[in-house]
Amino acid sequence: MEDKKFVDKSMDKNEQNKQTLQDKKQEYGKAGDEKFDLEAIEKTFASYKKGQMFDGVVVIKRDDGAIFNIGGKNDAFLPREEVENYDNILIGDRFKVVITKSKNEEGLIEVSKDLADNQILQSQNASRLKLGSTFSFVPSGYDENGLTSKMGEYQIFIPNSEVSLTYYDKRKCVGKQFDAVVTEIDKENKKIVASVRLLEEQIKKTNEELFWNSIFINKIVKGKVKKIMPYGAFIEVGGVDCFLHISNMSYQHISSPEQVLKIGEEYTFKVIEVDRENKKVALSLKALTDSPKLSAIKQLEIGQIYTGEVVKILKFGAIVKLENGASGLLHIKNATDENNRQIYEIVKLDQKVKVQVIDKNIDEEKVSFKLIEVL
Repeated sequence: MEDKKFVDKSMDKNEQNKQTLQDKKQEYGKAGDEKFDLEAIEKTFASYKKGQMFDGVVVIKRDDGAIFNIGGKNDAFLPREEVENYDNILIGDRFKVVITKSKNEEGLIEVSKDLADNQILQSQNASRLKLGSTFSFVPSGYDENGLTSKMGEYQIFIPNSEVSLTYYDKRKCVGKQFDAVVTEIDKENKKIVASVRLLEEQIKKTNEELFWNSIFINKIVKGKVKKIMPYGAFIEVGGVDCFLHISNMSYQHISSPEQVLKIGEEYTFKVIEVDRENKKVALSLKALTDSPKLSAIKQLEIGQIYTGEVVKILKFGAIVKLENGASGLLHIKNATDENNRQIYEIVKLDQKVKVQVIDKNIDEEKVSFKLIEVL
């Protein structure tokens, strides 16, 4: 009989690796008091596919990863980046892995421990769910009946009638995260039926109650433009639709709301009307800025003299518009010291005058003048 060392030297590198793997399988098979039926395992090996989870054992540890036996002649490869603490992995360690690639360049099936740990954690979380429990999930597919997903070993199904209120196309739901409430659960067969819509309706109801309990005139709110029409726009504030009329968008004349607003954008508004009985709220965008009239009034200083024009004759006085755009009242008593004179006897329509500011009210946007000189 030939010496074993002599036989090993005569083998090429691949044969040595195969021999090492077989030796390790036998060694750790004995260590775990398990019998490796390679022939039976080989029959099931062809069914291995991406995403499947298996138990296995580390048989060789390398710098780039570990050779991991999950049964069969072709061992799996566990890259070091697929293990959170690779340095702590020891030959003989047993744990679950998930197949990530059918074959790599070495002909080995690639697996991941981190992915398996995550799926195990998800399965544990799913097993704790009860009727009425809420959870987050990401749809991975859909069929004619609804959305599908997985939570570890559990199958998640969202019927068409329970899909999100904000998505009319199921294809657009795939890959997006949703919150749902459990409506049916079968722990024996690891199946969960849930509703996104029911949870959204519950949240919407709660938000509406909070909204109506806290809304009031002159409140400053933030809202997102939901829909634009020729005469205005619907703004979503705290989950409730409010209305912004085109006349309340700008002090300047605009022919279309699109000149000021953009669908999907968020803006700040002022509440100008609240109708709790009919569930209506009116907003204003322009109310957050000074009107041209108010801006002009703020520029005026009491006691200063300005040039203006008579734009309206009243029974008790005249309206004078200054060069900066501010308008105010020239009362008859401030136009003359003579009794029983009429305002039209003192000033005429379109006449230039010099007036002094004797009072102004910012809140009411009012100005009072005294006549200094008729030009």
